[in-house]
Amino acid sequence: MTATALWCIAPHTVDLRPAQLGEGIGVETLFTAISRGTERLVFEGRVPTSEAESMRAPAQEGAFPFPVKYGYCAVGRVSEGDMQGKTVFALHPHQTRFRMDRAMLTPLPKDLPPERAVLGANMETALNILWDSGAAAGDRIAVIGAGVVGALTGYLASRLPGAEVTLIDTAPGRAALADTLGCPFAAPDMAPEGCDVVIHATASAAGLATAIDCAGADATIVEASWHGEGSTPVPLGGAFHSRRLRLVSSQVGHLPPARTPRWTHARRMAKALDLLRDPALDALISGETAFQDLPAHYARILADPDTLCHRIRYTTPT
Repeated sequence: MTATALWCIAPHTVDLRPAQLGEGIGVETLFTAISRGTERLVFEGRVPTSEAESMRAPAQEGAFPFPVKYGYCAVGRVSEGDMQGKTVFALHPHQTRFRMDRAMLTPLPKDLPPERAVLGANMETALNILWDSGAAAGDRIAVIGAGVVGALTGYLASRLPGAEVTLIDTAPGRAALADTLGCPFAAPDMAPEGCDVVIHATASAAGLATAIDCAGADATIVEASWHGEGSTPVPLGGAFHSRRLRLVSSQVGHLPPARTPRWTHARRMAKALDLLRDPALDALISGETAFQDLPAHYARILADPDTLCHRIRYTTPT
């Protein structure tokens, strides 16, 4: 068996090149998805040297900055063994086929279409963010940034009984997405105040400033985005101290301490896929490209602010 993968080979440059299959059970790829925020940092060569090891994808090949094979949203069909024919989710880069340890392959729920299952890693991240936030029934919750992760976090938070959840974004077009997911929408200048929990997911200084403005006394602000290399100014000179605000980070590589005695990464991923069964979540798929055409369109997809989850379709043996 041979495989072809998308490689970032220099700043703003990608190519389709041979790739290692890995070890374990064989899988023929059906779909992958572009995680725009993280993959844009990789594409631009902005992964901090200090974080190069911690930000490795599970099946990454190569090393930061370049050349590197990166990605973590793959859905495929098992091609051998007692799992043959099963459709599974895996944290794997954009590649035509691969092998992974059985424990790294999560079967899809029977009623979850593989086209939507590419949101699995994003939903897993959103679930972890909600846990880290400590949000509870009845809370007033603001989510700053209606990208895929922010929108999914808002979607989950809005299912808490009595919770008042507002999705906030600078793009007016995200209002329709918020409505589809069952959340009120606001521009930053109309964001609610006095919130119990605020989740920031824009990876920008302006978004973080809005998050601080939204927080009520003794509230928690969760920094859910990865800012990459460089520094981000934080407005701590206003009411940050007088309100006794808490600013905490959330990173999907670690389970919240309160859940580690009972939860595993495998249990969390299985639950994330279960949470994707709602057809309303198809609104997060903003486009699709054939794998063989990906090098010609990758830069445009990453640069387009309207990109949410961009799906990659593969041609596999029948």
